[in-house]
Amino acid sequence: MTTKKIRKNESSALINSLTAGVVPRIGLRHIAVGRVNEVKAFLSDLATIEDGGAAFRFISGRYGDGKSFLLQLIRTNAMERNFVVADADLSPERRLVGTKGQGVATYRELVKNLSTNTRPDGGGLEIILQKWINNIKTSIIKKNDLDLNDPQIYVAVRQQISKLMDSLAELPNGYNFGIALHKYWQGIHNEDEEMKQSALRWLRAEYPNKTEARNTIGISTIIEDQTWYDFTKILALFVVKAGYKGLIIFLDEGVNLYKISHKQSRESNYEKILTIFNDTMQGKAHNIGVFLSGTPQFIDDERRGLFSYEALRSRLADNSFVGRGFVDYTGPVLKLNKLTPEEIYVLLERLCEVHSSHFGYETKLSSANLTGFLNSVISRLGADQLLTPREIIRDFLGLLNILLQNSEIDFETLISDPNLVKSASFDPEQITKESDDMFAKFDL
Repeated sequence: MTTKKIRKNESSALINSLTAGVVPRIGLRHIAVGRVNEVKAFLSDLATIEDGGAAFRFISGRYGDGKSFLLQLIRTNAMERNFVVADADLSPERRLVGTKGQGVATYRELVKNLSTNTRPDGGGLEIILQKWINNIKTSIIKKNDLDLNDPQIYVAVRQQISKLMDSLAELPNGYNFGIALHKYWQGIHNEDEEMKQSALRWLRAEYPNKTEARNTIGISTIIEDQTWYDFTKILALFVVKAGYKGLIIFLDEGVNLYKISHKQSRESNYEKILTIFNDTMQGKAHNIGVFLSGTPQFIDDERRGLFSYEALRSRLADNSFVGRGFVDYTGPVLKLNKLTPEEIYVLLERLCEVHSSHFGYETKLSSANLTGFLNSVISRLGADQLLTPREIIRDFLGLLNILLQNSEIDFETLISDPNLVKSASFDPEQITKESDDMFAKFDL
């Protein structure tokens, strides 16, 4: 097995994150296997959003099945396609609705994590604003053959902001959004850093009350629990005007909504999901995609899950043909199936490549070694129900670490633990070139 050269920052992020059981932000393409149909579905959604439409998807899978990994994979792909992305993990402090500001806390987290291809690690709000203003200034200068410091530019930019405010006026709070943009431009033109930061604070929902916002920036409303989703729709339209293709929102850990013990609070969050779902499905929202992941219980449980809310159950239930062994990848819920042994084998090969490239050695593990490890883990008691890609990855990286640090130990000795029962249930010859290349054909 040859060692593939991988950039050090990517291999480091992959090894550190995967060993800790979390999803890395970069380098995912080096270990991506399977999920071909799911990726096709997401790429179709991105095309719809780019064309002015909207999308909403639920991703259902057990802990460790790869929900977060898939979201990060699509996140990276969306940025490469010039979308603005934002992600947040739901928690007791971050929900869609709450009596203690949990809804607006989710908005703040999304805005903090706004990312673009040139700013992939968050903090992209000001970059987007500056790009929009620079695009306007460049267009005005070229059209009117003006000098860069010509005072007409300020007036012309104000006129463009006024046009934007008029186009957003029919949306709830669209006019106030426009005022904040105007204040931001004023701060830049007048070199008034306090005014500029006040506008950014308002856009980030950092004002605690309306009085402070009115006294500081002259806007009598603030972004709060009842209105934060309206502002994400406005933001989606704005990023398109700034030169991007749309806004993609990723919400992970939906199970935290399922865990809300108070029934009314839980159903208020489900009602918010219904509102967002209806908006995107009925064409009321534009250039925006919302992808929400959670466990099967979060969706299917008829006592506390989304299916306990009849309006959602009727919209999310599988069609009758899915129960006959077919999978509908155009439906609102994508259920992650287990990776096949063949796909896991390819994953192990790629982990070897990442590990050997990072630590600078030529891997000595053969196809037979990888087969032995794979057969040992899939033969564990209950593995068909309990074993997840996360556990396999952590075990395998741990094995590679021990082999690297203890050259006197051979592979066979290491996996001869009585708890690891070998079997002949997997044959690497079953992996065809077509199945290995299938995923690589996609632009990820």
